[in-house]
Amino acid sequence: MLRNSSQDYKGVIKKSYIKIADELTEFKRDVLEFLRQPLEDGHVTISRTRQSVLFPAQFTLVASTNPCPCGYFGDTIQGCTCSPRAREQYWAKLSGPLMDRIDLQVAVNRLKPEEITRQPTGEESAPVRERVQAARDRARTRFKNDSVVRCNAQMQSNHLRLWCQLDDTSRNLLEGAIRKLGLSARASDRILKVARTIADLAGDDELKTHHVAEAIQYRTIDRMQ
Repeated sequence: MLRNSSQDYKGVIKKSYIKIADELTEFKRDVLEFLRQPLEDGHVTISRTRQSVLFPAQFTLVASTNPCPCGYFGDTIQGCTCSPRAREQYWAKLSGPLMDRIDLQVAVNRLKPEEITRQPTGEESAPVRERVQAARDRARTRFKNDSVVRCNAQMQSNHLRLWCQLDDTSRNLLEGAIRKLGLSARASDRILKVARTIADLAGDDELKTHHVAEAIQYRTIDRMQ
């Protein structure tokens, strides 16, 4: 774990971490299910016979996994050797409620040989940092009068109704994604939070159709199931 930030939490110092988990589907399902509460609420509750204790546990989960046990399902070069049943059991470790709580789900394909040897041409870190900081400042200003919410990820239903209003085109797009992907109410709320962040990064006060469309694209794992 890498410590990211800290803040006061009901008299306790609350520290936020980045948790990196490689080969997520190799963990036991019951272990992964314990992530649901802290991902949703930012704390863990330990209950015993005479008392219940609440521990702060806010973190950002960064995880990766192969598409199947052999690792080649969907690969354009090497064929998968796993049976459909083996792939189903492999992904069954990641329950729907757990996946609902993961905001960004992106499938990464094998790099082509020319992409491996090519010199990197991506954007430098400094302007990216400035853009992210500007987006965080916009969110901080938005929630300046709220004693609980400090960033888009912490928004609840009432905040979504206020800060993530959709026009008819965006609403139809989101409703179509919900029907096609079988998304839950929690997953659709996550899409709105991501869309709000995308809009902040672009410097836009209102959500637009392309913000919602991009947020939907970040749920590629939902489309694979």
